[in-house]
Amino acid sequence: MTRGRLEAFSDAVIAILMTIMVLQLVLPRGADWHALKKVLPVFLTYMLSYVNLGIYWNNHHHMLAATERINGKILWANLHLLFWLSLFPFMTGWLGKFHSDPLPAAVYGVVLLLAAIAYYILKTAIVSAHGPDSTLARALGNDFKGKISPALYAVAIPLAYVSSWISIGIYVLVALMWLVPDPRIESTLGT
Repeated sequence: MTRGRLEAFSDAVIAILMTIMVLQLVLPRGADWHALKKVLPVFLTYMLSYVNLGIYWNNHHHMLAATERINGKILWANLHLLFWLSLFPFMTGWLGKFHSDPLPAAVYGVVLLLAAIAYYILKTAIVSAHGPDSTLARALGNDFKGKISPALYAVAIPLAYVSSWISIGIYVLVALMWLVPDPRIESTLGT
């Protein structure tokens, strides 16, 4: 399988997930601010999930740009990542509807954590296939954000039982951390 085919498949899956999420949004039951306020938690959860999917899509694209060979391990690691990302629409709907309850906030964090771990596994499989001196290995360096994100998710999960808002705040913090452009791969590739 070629890198282009893997990237196209992954792009399609992520685009479908984004579409499913937007189709789950319901219209306010009225044309006033009060009606809009009732659907605001669902919309804000959708925004957070959309941003997270966008971050994965962007970083996945950059990582594959530095990939020359695809093997079976990489294919399975990619499918593993896409599995966890495929749970975003379900978790978005559940957290949006029950945003004040601890279990949906905690399980949302579990999905974020497992997606982060799956991304790490994919990255490791690609670096392993290309060697420690590869372009991707050099570009990633110590990967501080890639290491701190799962740790923050792991802290946020039990904190959902203290306050779902604390957990959601940590999820937003991690997303904001990744929104800051990471030029490592682009600068290494010269793009």
